[in-house]
Amino acid sequence: MKILFSPFSPYVRKCLVTAMELGLDSGITLLPSNAHPVNRDQNIVAVNPLGKVPTFFTDDGLVLYDSRVICEYLNHLGKGELFPHPGRQRWTSLTLQSLGDGMLDAALLARYEEVARPEAIKWAEWRAAQLDKIESSLQALNHSPESLANRVDIGTITIACSLWYLDLRFSEMKWRERYPKVADWYAAYSQRPSTLAKWSLPE
Repeated sequence: MKILFSPFSPYVRKCLVTAMELGLDSGITLLPSNAHPVNRDQNIVAVNPLGKVPTFFTDDGLVLYDSRVICEYLNHLGKGELFPHPGRQRWTSLTLQSLGDGMLDAALLARYEEVARPEAIKWAEWRAAQLDKIESSLQALNHSPESLANRVDIGTITIACSLWYLDLRFSEMKWRERYPKVADWYAAYSQRPSTLAKWSLPE
């Protein structure tokens, strides 16, 4: 198996964390890529018309994207339980995944507004609105910390990856000060080997 890799992509990280939780990470080769929202990497476009990472290659010739599909494939391959069986637990897990993905979507849009959009046409209010999506999501999680407690599934994996990305790109938010219950959960959850792991391309 192979995956188009970026060390700073939270969605690539989500896939690799999932793989590690399932004991599959050693069987995945990391491939270099250069995804960009404007200057699109044609090597990615050739296999994924969206031109985005993660893009995943299975051993039997499939090309999979995006992270939701890749993670579910890995869970099936590893006979895992990161995607619960149909029922209340599954729907809450998938909804938590959607919340984490939404936080990441907003964070990436805010990041692109800062680093990819020309200075003359930057829209500060639009960027602030993206960051507000993150704030309201963290507020909801802080209000209901039981939604995160005592579980390791695709929902908590995604939330953890979104918090990892906030620390990477938006440390100035200092989200832990305003959302202490989320901070307490993440402090414990982030000690998992899969959350502590760092990946890089082979030299």
